[in-house]
Amino acid sequence: MELVRELPLDQIILGEAVRVMSMLPAASVQCVFADPPYNLQLRGELRRPDDSLVDGVDEDWDRFADFPAYDAFTRAWLGECRRLLSKDGTLWVIGAYHNIFRIGAILQDLGFWILNDVVWRKSNPMPNFRGRRFTNAHETLIWAARGQDSRYRFNYQAMKALNDDLQMRSDWLMPLCTGAERLRNPHGLKLHPTQKPEALLHRVLLASTAPGDIVLDPFLGTGTTAAVARRLHRHYIGIERHPAYVEAALGRVRRERPLPDGGIATSPSKREAPRVPFGSLVELGLVPAGTTLHDRGRRVSAVVTADGSVTAGAARGSIHQVGAAVQNAPSCNGWMFWHIERDGQLVPIDVLQAEL
Repeated sequence: MELVRELPLDQIILGEAVRVMSMLPAASVQCVFADPPYNLQLRGELRRPDDSLVDGVDEDWDRFADFPAYDAFTRAWLGECRRLLSKDGTLWVIGAYHNIFRIGAILQDLGFWILNDVVWRKSNPMPNFRGRRFTNAHETLIWAARGQDSRYRFNYQAMKALNDDLQMRSDWLMPLCTGAERLRNPHGLKLHPTQKPEALLHRVLLASTAPGDIVLDPFLGTGTTAAVARRLHRHYIGIERHPAYVEAALGRVRRERPLPDGGIATSPSKREAPRVPFGSLVELGLVPAGTTLHDRGRRVSAVVTADGSVTAGAARGSIHQVGAAVQNAPSCNGWMFWHIERDGQLVPIDVLQAEL
């Protein structure tokens, strides 16, 4: 088997996940989203002994389980995912009680570094008709970096903006895929039993990728990941073994239109911003030597010197050291503590750093 020399960007491939992934070059994608099959027997749709389809998560998923086979399958596809991820790439995998704990243990064994477990709480869950268990109202997403040393992407400001300027929590409330978004076959039945809502993938990709990144979905289903990736100006590679799902996904992606450029900007994080020494502001005259800095309440002040250090009484040093000294604190973020007067108002010197 020969390796694919060029990545099949923005393509949907009909085939088995592990086999197709093994043909792709290592360290070639920035993100993986995986919704692995619930079928623990790995034989297409899971059916009961009476040949009725198991559609939903209930005790029948456990009853016909072949855990050794499922674990071997999980190790195989997760191993390929780790090989394909770039050093700083991340993996998202979603599942429910019957498989997510086995997947979590295996991905840790393979060297992934878990960052968060996110609970997708369904606002409209399927009821438990048998009345023998609690209604299954959530699924769990594991977000993991390729390794402990990965400098993974997290678009913190974008998530905060998406959540009315509050920190995004790890419990996400959103409905199941319903209405016009739900794909159906010619008989009006659900085409895919576990089609994920586009809102879920929108949040996942906005949180952990940048425009132009490559997102791999090894179990693409009817194409939610590919459609949302195209909308958000991310590249995608989708793999799916079911021909009807591939056909539906291709049509869905063709109908999708990328957002205008103004709609794809991702708020930069502090970690991504270039580091600017305070001395650069002094050299450029943005904060000239002799300028007086104040804290927000004008309770303490310091004077800027020619070499970029500041003095406050007997204390002399960096903006951080002197800020800590005047507060009798172990540390201080001088960029946010010290302010400069501008048009009669005190503004943090961090504003000047951002402008520079």
